[in-house]
Amino acid sequence: MNVIRQDKYRPSYHFSPKSGWLNDPNGLVYFEGRYHLFYQHHPFGTTWGPMHWGHAVSTDLVTWEEQPIALEPDEHGMIFSGSAVVDEQDTSGFFGGRPGLVAIFTHHDSPPGTGQVRECQSLAYSTDSGKSWIKYADNPVLEDKHCLDFRDPKVFWHKPTEQWVMVLACGQTIRIYHSPNLKEWTFASEFGHGIGSHDAVWECPDLFPLHIDGKRAQVKWVMLVSIGDAPTIREGSRTQYFTGEFDGTTFVPDADSEKVRWLDHGRDNYAGVCWSDIPVRDGRRLFIGWMSNWRYANLTPTERWRGAMSIPRELTLETREDKVALIQRPVRELEGLRTPVLSLKEPSLAEIRAAFSALRLDCYELAAEVATVGDFGFKLRVSDQQETLVGYASETQEVYVDRTRSGCSDFHKDFAGRHAVSLEAVENRLHIHIYVDRSSIEVFFNHGQVVITDLIFPDAASNGLEIFTADEQITLYSLELYELK
Repeated sequence: MNVIRQDKYRPSYHFSPKSGWLNDPNGLVYFEGRYHLFYQHHPFGTTWGPMHWGHAVSTDLVTWEEQPIALEPDEHGMIFSGSAVVDEQDTSGFFGGRPGLVAIFTHHDSPPGTGQVRECQSLAYSTDSGKSWIKYADNPVLEDKHCLDFRDPKVFWHKPTEQWVMVLACGQTIRIYHSPNLKEWTFASEFGHGIGSHDAVWECPDLFPLHIDGKRAQVKWVMLVSIGDAPTIREGSRTQYFTGEFDGTTFVPDADSEKVRWLDHGRDNYAGVCWSDIPVRDGRRLFIGWMSNWRYANLTPTERWRGAMSIPRELTLETREDKVALIQRPVRELEGLRTPVLSLKEPSLAEIRAAFSALRLDCYELAAEVATVGDFGFKLRVSDQQETLVGYASETQEVYVDRTRSGCSDFHKDFAGRHAVSLEAVENRLHIHIYVDRSSIEVFFNHGQVVITDLIFPDAASNGLEIFTADEQITLYSLELYELK
């Protein structure tokens, strides 16, 4: 374990594979006290290659134990993205009347002599709580020869209609299918024409209900859709979301969905989906994303391994500025990593600077509430030559992360840059919550209303922390700092 931690840029508290390539999270499911994280994995190289399902488990969403590879390529092709569910009622007949785990995934291949790519949906099941997997003998279970990009099935049990529902990416739309048993699927509806961003191929959908402002009587459904990279879009790959109604057959977007809404305003949160089968007594909608971007994912300057997940987040729907917005917050389990460093109430700038000057940190959590009367921010992972800025620009009312001087960035011309988004302060206050690891920054502004996730690759010696402001009279109401290990 110590050898792994010494890898350059290896994150301390984000999941990364011991070796090889990682991209999309797959098969997120909770079963018998353990969170399962499957993921797109090339175990024999550090760039995208023949896709397997890697596997890790956790009891707390924080400490992950890597498992043997769950699914390997076979006669039907590579193992692309998908989901996993608890078949509680044994509708599949795989488990002799008991509950068990079923994985639903995309097979991807290019049959010899055809010159064509083929994608279809297949099943695997586990009778030993996810330790080993048996592929269904009659795979594939769903095909469509007319759709080339036909992948990433996300499946859930829809209790009101007593059936399984699959949302599936097909080119630049999302198709919805029904099944009584996970084996036989019928087309129900299609979503996506004339709405949302169509800058690139649609991928990795998810569909789930959330209560508005925690009120049981008010529910909306949320559709997540990731869009791939294309040369014409500056941002590369990213994820959008829609809100609306779902009756088990058709997703109908609401008026707020007519405007494109991004899940994350950084460059490095892609293909994220939610865990299935979280116990009712918990009740949270838990999300994780791949912390990279197809624009440069194969080029990031790591060795032996490449790719990491974001921190797990809880998703909620809350009314902000008279509109219902998708809110992200770090899961509470991360608090178990904390070692308190600073806790300041209404500190002066001199007090903060003096406290920061003595610190050398590479993995930490910083939370501050500030009066938005002028430009201000924090410089993270600082040295003479390197720094990453997290700040607020009062004239444009923008929050931003600036990784222009964050460290190694010459592996791609589009990596260095400033990523900003408009955000109105509430009563002239701004809450900033920052997670820093050895190769990433995740910032939650105004309690998760706006999120910016960005990779950075600073030198190990770039471990200073500073505050900057255009106005020496700026008011900080509070500042909390924790080292995370």
